[in-house]
Amino acid sequence: MNKLTIALASAASLAIAACGEAPAEEDYDTTADTTANAEAQTGTIVEVAQGNEDFSTLVSAVTAAGLGETLSGEGPFTVFAPTNEAFGKIDEATLTELTTNDTETLGAILQYHVVPGNVDAATLTQAITEAGEGGYTIDTVGGGTLTANVVDGNVVLTDAAGGTSTVTATDVPASNGVIHVIDTVLMPQ
Repeated sequence: MNKLTIALASAASLAIAACGEAPAEEDYDTTADTTANAEAQTGTIVEVAQGNEDFSTLVSAVTAAGLGETLSGEGPFTVFAPTNEAFGKIDEATLTELTTNDTETLGAILQYHVVPGNVDAATLTQAITEAGEGGYTIDTVGGGTLTANVVDGNVVLTDAAGGTSTVTATDVPASNGVIHVIDTVLMPQ
């Protein structure tokens, strides 16, 4: 579990540092969502991600960090899943280094994107509303925290490094949890 957290955290930090303008929600491929939703009825989080080309970089990172078995486990988990475009915001040399030589850091970055439990969009937005202006603090499986706010009608996550990621699609079901799609990799520090 620690390797996943490190991987998610590292990937997230790098993505945030390299992030540009977030893609508009209408730019997200909703056909991929439909496919993922149909496959999720029997598939784990990993299997759902494997069935959606928009998550091929995430699947490769999870595999490199040795977290596939963990995310295929019983759960439940909530995963804020960066798309290929989100990973594309990370310098290619840095991403290659993480996936080949620094898989411990990659694991931390990846675990930073995972929350224990099954937190659907309605529950998350209600928690944000109840938390008020300071935002809702989310504890990740890697021991880090994210802060969730609603900005211009969108859920925006702020990581430990001060970077932000917008949730572009929600409630993609899996047999062991739920996936929320994000546009930038989050970084734990």
